[in-house]
Amino acid sequence: MSSTFAFTVHPRARLGEDLARVWSPLGRVPDPVYDTALRRLPLRPISMAGIHIGGAPVGHVVLVPFGARHLLTSPSEGRARVHRAVDKARTLGCDVVGLGALTATVTAGGVSLRTRTDIGVTNGNAFTAAIVDDQARRLLRDAVDHASDPHVAIVGATGSVGAAVTRLLARDRAAARLTLVARSTGRLDALAAEVGHQVPTTTATTMDAIATADLVILLTASADALLEARHLAPGAVVLDATQPRNTSPTLVDERPDVLVVDGGVVDIPSLRLVGGNIGLPDGRSYACFAETALLALTGHRGHFSIGVPTLELVDRTRGMAADLAHLGFRAAEPTSFGRPVTVGRAVAVSRAVGRAGSTGALGMAS
Repeated sequence: MSSTFAFTVHPRARLGEDLARVWSPLGRVPDPVYDTALRRLPLRPISMAGIHIGGAPVGHVVLVPFGARHLLTSPSEGRARVHRAVDKARTLGCDVVGLGALTATVTAGGVSLRTRTDIGVTNGNAFTAAIVDDQARRLLRDAVDHASDPHVAIVGATGSVGAAVTRLLARDRAAARLTLVARSTGRLDALAAEVGHQVPTTTATTMDAIATADLVILLTASADALLEARHLAPGAVVLDATQPRNTSPTLVDERPDVLVVDGGVVDIPSLRLVGGNIGLPDGRSYACFAETALLALTGHRGHFSIGVPTLELVDRTRGMAADLAHLGFRAAEPTSFGRPVTVGRAVAVSRAVGRAGSTGALGMAS
């Protein structure tokens, strides 16, 4: 028996642009005004859109009125606001709530909410890991030269999604070698020791370590674009599964040899949001949203993915998605900054540009 769900979102780096998704005139207000207002005013969470799948209403998108930088710089206040958003979800009659973007980060992947018994909570990271793993394998098949023994770098490897993706790639030896990048050396070393007997693995705490990677998977929590042109090898492929995203469209201009693919996007053809949007076209969602929908549509009760998801949970989400395959719930066709991209063709162009660059045509180091 299906149930209803809520999904929490927040304004990202461009506050006015995101708040205009709630009501278009809000886009006319300068970001500095919003910055002050969101920090200082006791704004309540609101239901910004209704969610319909298969033509039926199944839930609500709940806006947490706190920006990405606010959540990262004031995590206690951010956590309190997320808790109030979960209260709002319950008053709307929802049985499960999914934590979108940094609302998961400030609640430690939902850990601060696990004592609640009135509503189920999930951080969406189990299905996100499954979809990112699927996308990475497709890119390794279609976009990376296997003769070079593909080198995969995972930035944010010790995070909730990053650790799960690392374990998935190592489990089936999908890469010839892994480079794990994170700030916490203790957890980083422990994860490397765990997967190192399956795939040769190195660790690093700076982005400089990804300079030889064929595929870079971004899974960090930040309000800014952290990946720069200088960090990437000629012809590298980037899978950016961050929200707010850690790549900028200017990266493509600076490095036309590099292919950037949007990560963690799921195809649900009958999905419609009524009254607002989350920055994706109808029929597409982020994987964390999709996980929450899967739980509701299959009648799940109680918490699901809290903290770092186990591979068992990842496999369970794949099973639920298979049961609802008639509704989609599979990795969307590749896009780059929201625009459709044919991977094989894009890679051919990237490699041609990379070869030109190696001869000095682009001014890059050979």
